[in-house]
Amino acid sequence: MARFSSEQLHTFAAVLTEGTLDAAARSLNITPSAVSQRLKALEQASGRVLLQRSNPVQATESGHVVLRLARQLAQLEADAELELGLPGESPMVSVPIVVNADSLSVWFLKALTRVPAELNAVFDLHRDDEQYSTSMLRAGTVMAAVTATPEPVQGCRVEPLGSMRYRAVTTPGFRARWLPDGVDVASLCAAPAVDFDRKDEYQHRFLELLGGAARGMEPAGPRHFVPSSQEFAEAIRLGLGWGLLPEPQCGRDIADGSLVELAPERPLDVPLYWQRWRTPSRILDAVTEAVRSTAAEVLRRA
Repeated sequence: MARFSSEQLHTFAAVLTEGTLDAAARSLNITPSAVSQRLKALEQASGRVLLQRSNPVQATESGHVVLRLARQLAQLEADAELELGLPGESPMVSVPIVVNADSLSVWFLKALTRVPAELNAVFDLHRDDEQYSTSMLRAGTVMAAVTATPEPVQGCRVEPLGSMRYRAVTTPGFRARWLPDGVDVASLCAAPAVDFDRKDEYQHRFLELLGGAARGMEPAGPRHFVPSSQEFAEAIRLGLGWGLLPEPQCGRDIADGSLVELAPERPLDVPLYWQRWRTPSRILDAVTEAVRSTAAEVLRRA
């Protein structure tokens, strides 16, 4: 006899997706009391506390294990319905993926348009830095990730996508004001920089690339934090500071002179990888092929 019912697992996943029991009840078209009863039965069957009753609710360490099971079950059920061609309209299948902001802005959405429409996939996209995105795979929150981590998460397989090339750029006016004597580590450390958020290490990595003396140094000048890829680029175009932009996002600006490169001979290449669950899946296979083909058009191969 199965320890967990499909109904319980679907409800558990819905609660974590929606954030509250009431919202999950609305999405499942059942009462909040029914949601609560299913969660109670699930926790009794597991012998563990699975949810932190915060707002929004959070999975405990044991809850992440059960969430991964619930996601995999939903994926397998959706694939089975597609393979069997069951009568009636097939439900839309949610595919949760975590993607870094620059990939999302530059190329990833194009990849999703290549997933065949007959698979009835809808995408639940999470945004996180590529250095940290594998934590969502481990937690079972997502099925796949664009990541900078080449080591596969347990239960996942990984393949290289290529490298996103970044250019250190600013406006001619900013360079004339802040870097009149040329570009070096000391002058860049003192000049205003634009960071995506407090996880963003690209400007610091560029300083390390520019000169060994930068290791261990932090930019001492003002730092603007702009946590949106398009607005981050716009902040640099408006002359708020210097920063690193993906080559596809700044190539035209460099060509027409509205942006200037600080060190054209020192681009920063960031390798990206695709990690996905190993579970056989027609839907995940299709998403993987779409991601692979689109990345090949945009990213640089080693």
